[in-house]
Amino acid sequence: MSKTAFIFPGQGAQYFGMGKDFYDTYEAARQVFELAKKATGLDVAELCFTENDKLNITEYTQIAMLTTEVAILKVIQEKGLKADCCAGLSLGEYGALAAAEVMDLENLFRLIRSRGIYMQEAYPIGGAMTAVLGLDAETIGKVCDAVDGIVSIANDNCPGQIVITGEERAVQEAAGKLMEAGARKCVPLKVSGPFHSALLTGAGEKLAAELRSVPVKDPVIPYLCNVEASVVTEGSRVKELLAKQVSGTVRWRESVERMIADGVDTFIEIGPGKTLTGFLRKIDRDVTAKNVETVEDLNKLLEEMA
Repeated sequence: MSKTAFIFPGQGAQYFGMGKDFYDTYEAARQVFELAKKATGLDVAELCFTENDKLNITEYTQIAMLTTEVAILKVIQEKGLKADCCAGLSLGEYGALAAAEVMDLENLFRLIRSRGIYMQEAYPIGGAMTAVLGLDAETIGKVCDAVDGIVSIANDNCPGQIVITGEERAVQEAAGKLMEAGARKCVPLKVSGPFHSALLTGAGEKLAAELRSVPVKDPVIPYLCNVEASVVTEGSRVKELLAKQVSGTVRWRESVERMIADGVDTFIEIGPGKTLTGFLRKIDRDVTAKNVETVEDLNKLLEEMA
């Protein structure tokens, strides 16, 4: 039996104007932006739609991305499209939480705003992230373990693309050793912190403290968490997993493989860009991958599914 998953991209896919056609076309999308503004005190529509110097700063990027993803999600749901499960990469895991209705949207928006601030403040200088192309996770892990200082795998995105994170000097040293070990290329990423590294443990602890007062429910559809690549069906696990995710490895490739093993053959990427659709093609070319970034994308998808 065919199954569909909604998947949500993470930080890095943002751009000025994202989500604007949904905002202009659908009341459901406008309501999401208004709710995000009410929850955080930020004019998220202005942040997303007008050129500014904030959108690429983590504490603003995260609320902007999540609001856009949820706005598109609500329109998709309004059109009658449903998923059997969901997942998201890093920040995108919060989009999955929205799809799974684990907590109300006001709390979700407040949490992602806090997460962005905590991650921005945790290690303001001296961190780095680098994408390693053409090596497997086991080899990369061993090289990172042999380097003095803090460096580890941040994201296992797909075969041939893994991101390392940590102290700038340690990441640079690891990149050199990985090239010697056979990496095709090591590409430094333009990021504002060493995300998903032990250097952000404190940010995860702050998020855990904030999560204590947030009500959570069992997911209405299963979602897959980043740090374990496992299916979550109980709300009682959500807080622990979200706190760990800030400094833990994003096991995206394994998450997708798990969904495919569970019968998912259609993936719909919801939000800016086609990053996850690209990863899917490298993980399993036999599955169907669609992305909904614009109203035109949605109309095309509805026509195809009809």
